[in-house]
Amino acid sequence: MPRMIFVSADGQTRKEVTAKAGESVLEIAHDNDIDIEGVCEGSMACSTCHVIVDKTFYAKLPKPSQDEEDMLDLAFGLRPTSRLGCQLVLTDEVDGLVVRLPGATVNMMDV
Repeated sequence: MPRMIFVSADGQTRKEVTAKAGESVLEIAHDNDIDIEGVCEGSMACSTCHVIVDKTFYAKLPKPSQDEEDMLDLAFGLRPTSRLGCQLVLTDEVDGLVVRLPGATVNMMDV
């Protein structure tokens, strides 16, 4: 089973988890009590599952779709390696994937 590591926004806490290949980062986070909101439940209608992918893994992932990039435009603290957790699928090729949680999220459904 592939592993992934979640890093807190301040970089002080790391949590390594294992998951089934084919699960999204958002699903893995929820299964392991990682504080990622995911208001739209993975339907790519918000940016509350925004994560920042470690540079060493970013190029190994499929490129974001135009729809994902549009949603990322709404994310707080956007970085060059930002992605939506609902669109990132863990595979054996990215075993050890490291993502950092942003400092905050913008929930447009709660405005």
